[in-house]
Amino acid sequence: MSVYPITLSQTGFVHRDELTYPFEERGLQFGDGIYEVIRLYEGTGYLFTEHIDRLFRSAAAIRLDLPFSKEQAMNLLTELLKRNEMTSDGIIYLQATRGSAPRTHAFPGDVPANVYAYVQDMPRKTEKLTTGASAMTQRDTRWENCYIKSLNLLPNVLAKQAAQENGCYEAILQKDGIVTEGSSSNIYLVKNGAIYTHPATKSILHGCVRIRAEKFAGDLGMPFIEKAFTVDDIPDADELFLSSSTSEIMPVIKVDSSQIADGKPGSITRKLQYLYEQDAAITHMNV
Repeated sequence: MSVYPITLSQTGFVHRDELTYPFEERGLQFGDGIYEVIRLYEGTGYLFTEHIDRLFRSAAAIRLDLPFSKEQAMNLLTELLKRNEMTSDGIIYLQATRGSAPRTHAFPGDVPANVYAYVQDMPRKTEKLTTGASAMTQRDTRWENCYIKSLNLLPNVLAKQAAQENGCYEAILQKDGIVTEGSSSNIYLVKNGAIYTHPATKSILHGCVRIRAEKFAGDLGMPFIEKAFTVDDIPDADELFLSSSTSEIMPVIKVDSSQIADGKPGSITRKLQYLYEQDAAITHMNV
């Protein structure tokens, strides 16, 4: 996996080897910042507008002044792709922090935000998209404002690591038995032709692919019900799937010791995958 040489920082476009964090950077010291991961297919951004909109929502939620408009952000990232001659499947990682200042918990006065972005190759997870993935449940120990895509990801990191150590693709998080979302994804349960997922409250990240999943369900005439389900509902699910920018619409065929239905990706998940492929103009999907 390669990172392309040209990055975007507060000083402009620079070679990645020249990119350094300033001293006393609040993103490093406090996690005082936000980020986005934008999926690229053959060098073209997918859900670009939705990601930039969410970046600005997160910035407003933590009272962070970004040094550009939405249009300027789009133009800068498009220029980043151009300078790197990006033509493969990958991601743009974009981060903004509250800047650099002598360390104190309160906001520093009149300090510009630190911003940087880079491009990275990331092949599609075609094998798991075809066969499905496994997951395990874990207690959701995160803060109350998960709708902010902040840099404070330690609980997510620990949950994902536990899943990996147990041979699972994802950790499904639950609070008092109520499924919220995954460590890096939104989670959906299919029962009797309807799709259930946790409401878009402050308890979950409002995924950009989640927005599309709701649209695809409408296109198929399937109820998309924003109603939380429980861990106990999972063994009786007809289908289960997750969504994220890097996982797309991923079938989940096993959770903990419970196989989902016949242990194969279900027909509704397959239909959603197909519509995702069409929407993202992916011509080489192997599912």
